[in-house]
Amino acid sequence: MATTQIKYSSQAVSRLYFMGAIGLFLGQILFGVALGLQYLVGDLLFPAIPFNIARMVHTNLLIVWLLMGFMGAAYYMVPEEAETELYSPKLAIILFWTFLVAGALTILGYLLVPYATLAAATGNDLVATMGREFLEQPLPTKLGIVVVALGFLFNISMTVLKGRKTAVSMVMLMGLWGLALMFLFSFVNPSNLVRDKMYWWFVVHLWVEGTWELILGAMLAFLLVKTTGVDREIIDKWLYLIITFALVTGILGTGHHFYFIGLPGYWQWIGSVFSALEPIPFFMMTLFAFNMVQRRKREHPNQAAVLWTVGCAVMGFLGAGLWGFIHTLSPVNYYTHGSQITAAHGHLAFYGAYVMVVIAFISYAMPILRGREANPRRAQSVEMWSFWVMTIGMGVMVLALTGAGILQIWLQRIPTEGAMGFMQTQDQLRFFYWIRLAGGVGFLVGLLMWLSSFFITAREEDEPVGELARA
Repeated sequence: MATTQIKYSSQAVSRLYFMGAIGLFLGQILFGVALGLQYLVGDLLFPAIPFNIARMVHTNLLIVWLLMGFMGAAYYMVPEEAETELYSPKLAIILFWTFLVAGALTILGYLLVPYATLAAATGNDLVATMGREFLEQPLPTKLGIVVVALGFLFNISMTVLKGRKTAVSMVMLMGLWGLALMFLFSFVNPSNLVRDKMYWWFVVHLWVEGTWELILGAMLAFLLVKTTGVDREIIDKWLYLIITFALVTGILGTGHHFYFIGLPGYWQWIGSVFSALEPIPFFMMTLFAFNMVQRRKREHPNQAAVLWTVGCAVMGFLGAGLWGFIHTLSPVNYYTHGSQITAAHGHLAFYGAYVMVVIAFISYAMPILRGREANPRRAQSVEMWSFWVMTIGMGVMVLALTGAGILQIWLQRIPTEGAMGFMQTQDQLRFFYWIRLAGGVGFLVGLLMWLSSFFITAREEDEPVGELARA
């Protein structure tokens, strides 16, 4: 296997972020499997880890490890794009440990201290920001996130300003700044419930269906430039087109969260129309990825990274595009809102769009950070098997949740008389929950396979992977 080195020594800081993200990813999936069991065995781990705490840890770990993965990707790609060393590698290292320690202490707080006690001890009476889904973090943690984000953006922005400006780096920077600015709405907690939900969706929706899509597009573009050798001008044109559609549909598509929270009825039209258009940028990403791979001017030795990259585009379209479209129109959402169909969409969208792009970037960058162009043939074989095991496991989970959601709506939402109660309906969904659990365990197995590929060493007879990805 050919040896190589990173172009700029400061890129090495990204390795810390990737390792931290991997550890948190594993924790997230372990808590996810535990939640799947708690759906079936209600008092499992109670009172040590009740369901609401386990779910809080599961979702918070997802957010933190993805953010850490985005940061690692930015620290790796921006020096190459700017053709200059990172502005301050020391600042990047300090911010990593600050972020990791703050995140770990927050998770320990969730697990060891009653949430009401944690809120009282961390100043929630002073500035009430806790208690909202996905934004459960105590005030000191939220302030820490702002400090880390500002330090990170300063570091990245100064690097871009002193070096070459490219479409990839500028789109990445725009996405990262948007991510940080939208998070500031998490500090706004008005007494009016309608305004509260509006500001909450400004964070949640305009992250995952707005600024994060810019980060996703930039990371995909960088990976395709490096692995296919296609001219940058062609990739830049695709990137500009994709982010334009992502912003136009994503910003106004926020309206599909405004249907039934007390806002004017015109949001049902705005939300339905623009949300129906939201699959377009994800479909364009799929075409983009396949088009660039077909036009490739080189056969990159890291075929595992290519597989993850193309898989991200396909699964992102299915999860965020198709499964999102299934229940985004207001007459349909009236019945499906908050059902297990929502959970099916959420799981597949996050996996396809964001989990897979971070894995793809780690798959590409980590071998180079370790001094080789690609992992050995045997390691890539295991990694590509892990791709299929994780993807099939996620597919089983999503199909099970979709089936559960359809039955839930049929029994609980559609009948105008004699509708089944919530808990009685849940009893009817146990078959689907067992299947969902099996898919989750399969996903965990795939994740462990992926982690094991990092420890497979080369043999003398190993050759770079050529056609393995197509087998």
